[in-house]
Amino acid sequence: MKLAMIGFGQAGGKIVDKFVEYDRQRNAGIVRAAVAVNSAKADLLGLKNIPKDQRVLIGQSRVKGHGVGADNELGAEIAEEDIDEVQGAIDSIPVHEVDAFLVVSGLGGGTGSGGAPVLAKHLKRIYTEPVYGLGVLPGSDEGGIYTLNAARSFQTFVREVDNLLVFDNDAWRKTGESVQGGYDEINEEIVNRFGVLFGAGEVKDGANVAESVVDSSEIINTLAGGGVSTVGYASEGVEPKKKSGGLLSRITGGNEADDNLDTAHTTNRITSLVRKAALGRLTLPCEIEGSERALLVLAGPPEHLNRKGIERGRKWIEEQTGSMEVRGGDYPIPGAGKVASVILLSGVTNVPRIKELQQVAIEAQDNIEEIREESDSNLENLVNDDEDELESLF
Repeated sequence: MKLAMIGFGQAGGKIVDKFVEYDRQRNAGIVRAAVAVNSAKADLLGLKNIPKDQRVLIGQSRVKGHGVGADNELGAEIAEEDIDEVQGAIDSIPVHEVDAFLVVSGLGGGTGSGGAPVLAKHLKRIYTEPVYGLGVLPGSDEGGIYTLNAARSFQTFVREVDNLLVFDNDAWRKTGESVQGGYDEINEEIVNRFGVLFGAGEVKDGANVAESVVDSSEIINTLAGGGVSTVGYASEGVEPKKKSGGLLSRITGGNEADDNLDTAHTTNRITSLVRKAALGRLTLPCEIEGSERALLVLAGPPEHLNRKGIERGRKWIEEQTGSMEVRGGDYPIPGAGKVASVILLSGVTNVPRIKELQQVAIEAQDNIEEIREESDSNLENLVNDDEDELESLF
């Protein structure tokens, strides 16, 4: 699947930058074009892989390149005002070669959480290609203002995109690790999971063709209908393919028995990986029952993939989700040292984290208003205590 990726804000820019690196290292052909948009000049300068002419600084007249200070209302205003500058970078993208747009943003900050929904709305108005969002929720320990930003951005973003893929930092941060180390690891997880998902189906000359092809239309159909999506992932290391056909093997006929054993083994491995991916850590933890649509991708060396295992895995997902729209296929990667299972669950609705986020955000909003009112009252009391005795300058 060929994507035009736009990273909005600090987190969004870093994730897209990581995607470009991933794409280059694996020659995956996923990122057809990459753009970074920010109101903070330092964040744009810190990127390593996105071309400099595809980095757009917005809001210079308002914030002078210093960011919006976690004010996502200001972030949205700046995005609206400078949308033509963002469009200027997008104009250089060969849209006829793109399957979809992916707008990537952290939802807790200011520029990205405010600007990403604005950009998504703009893109949907102009282009016929699907516009997806990839939103990263802040950790619950990051503070009330970031939770409030995330809740407001989430409910706006999900309405403006064709589907919102969500990654929850809260489920992935480890205790005791540095902030930078934590975010680097999280970005690695995001790129690995979505890299395998979006990379499936890309066939180059001379490459192995999948037994059951997963291409961009399968992903688009799974994401069709809108809503929220989450991705599960599990992998297992495998031994490189051994050369067979030695004299003893030919005399005893051992090769055929080995093949049968290998088939049973690979089938069992695949079904086990499918279960681990669905029931392990999802990018957005949720109950998988009730998911409207699902897509299963098995990636790895061709000799370790088989149709029987994929069909069993697909049927198991159907039973667990209750969905009749479960697609599946394989993505052969010759010479890979592992087999990976990626599951895209789309249209999920039983998501406790979102409910909790919204509740905490409402409380934070009430607290902020209460503190402001109390602050105004305290200032009034402080200044006006001796008002009768003092004359004002003007």
